[in-house]
Formats: sequence, C-alpha cells, structure tokens
Amino acid sequence: MALTTSSEDYLRAIWKLSEWQDKPVSTGQLAKALGLSPSTVSEGVAKLAGMGLVRHAPYGAISLTEDGRRQAARMVRIHRLLETGLVEIFGFSWDEVHDEAEHLEHAVSDKFIERLDRALGHPERDPHGDVIPAADGTYPVDLNSLHTLADVNPGEAVLIDRVSDHDSDVLVYLESVGLTPGTELRVLEVRRTVGLMTVARENANSPEDLDFQKDLDSPEGSGDRRNSVARQVSGDLDGPEIVVPLASARSVIVQQANPST
Repeated sequence: MALTTSSEDYLRAIWKLSEWQDKPVSTGQLAKALGLSPSTVSEGVAKLAGMGLVRHAPYGAISLTEDGRRQAARMVRIHRLLETGLVEIFGFSWDEVHDEAEHLEHAVSDKFIERLDRALGHPERDPHGDVIPAADGTYPVDLNSLHTLADVNPGEAVLIDRVSDHDSDVLVYLESVGLTPGTELRVLEVRRTVGLMTVARENANSPEDLDFQKDLDSPEGSGDRRNSVARQVSGDLDGPEIVVPLASARSVIVQQANPST
C-alpha cells in the first residue's frame, strides 16, 4: 500500500504518542504533535480510518489497526535508523538528528535502510534510547514497566531507559548533566511546589565522570553550548548532586534499577 507523506507522518506520530502514555491518543494530542489544527487532523484521521489503518470513533480515541501498526513500525524504524546513522557515521549530536531524519525519512528506499542497518551493526536502540522496531515490525518493549523520572519518589534508584527527542534544548541540557540512556540515578529530593528534583548519578566520582566534568568546564568546542544551558537551569555542577527541573524530568523515561547494583 503506497502512502502519502502526510499519512506516514500521522501513523508515526500516533505510534510515538502511544509509547509515552498508557491512555488512548486523542485528536488534540495528535494535532499538537503534528503542528496542525484539530479539524485538519480529524480529516486526516478519517482518511486513515477509511484505509483501514486506524480506529477512530467520532470525538473518540485514535488507535492503530494491525495494518496501521505495521506501516507505523516501518516509518519509526526508518526514522530511528537515520538518527542513529547521523550520530554514529556523520557525527551529529543527539539534539540535532530528529529534524534531519524527518527531512530524509520519506526520500530513502527500503534497500538503503537495510544497508544502513547492516552498516550500523543492527542497532536495537537509537541515540535517545528509543527501541528500533525490527524489519518484521516486532517491538520488544514492556511499556507498563516504565515511567517518567518526574514520577519517581525520593530514595528510589532508577535507570534511564530513553529520552524524548521532542525538545532539542532539553536534550542539550540532559546531556550536559549526564542524564542519558543507560545512566543509573538515585532520587534524593523532590520539591513539586517549585518544580525541581535533586538526583545523583551512581559512580559519580568515577574516572569517566571526572573526564565528563572536565569536558563540561572546557571553554572550547561544542561543550560551551551544553555547559551554558545546564548552568542557566541548574547552576554550576560542583558535586554529584544534580538539580533537575520537573519539566525536563518528564522527558526522561526510567525503569527500576537492579536492586543488586
């Protein structure tokens, strides 16, 4: 089934919204994600429903059919492999690749994507930690075991699973303070009335961490921008504790850390 660029964008957006919530996708959410008016999105969803790609009752939730899920998985796979290639082959930073991949994803062939996948060593996740669907559309993720960093209580240890690529400034900030996929954290304090939380990275005094801190303080290179953004939001980083705005923490999906670590 040949789809228009617009239809592919709709399907990928529905997929992505479903990854970040356990409730059905609404027309309003989809309109915001696509940057379109609700009336325009309603018309687009109606067309997709007529093609058997989505289910949507009037004024109701939107969900993918099995055919729609396959088409969406294909687009998500293309997008995330492109993002991975842009970082690993072309040296883009993780805050730059989302928009670049959106420009490229409708122009590349399936053959190109499969060769890119092979060249990258068949990665399972993109630079933001998002799972890359397999070529057959399978997606081995238990979304029920994940929640945002903003929902974690003081004293709990968690592992960063993935980070939203929606806001490039948030990505710059999170990277600047070392909050990237695979990082283990302990939540020290949550001050919801002022919208802040304090966390500590595990092994924050390791040699790797000292190198990371040295890079933050370097006056040269791309570290300048990351350093300035971090200090605008959370102040100078003099120790292992990091003050994180809850608005940024909502962009971080975490899972429970292994109790034995």
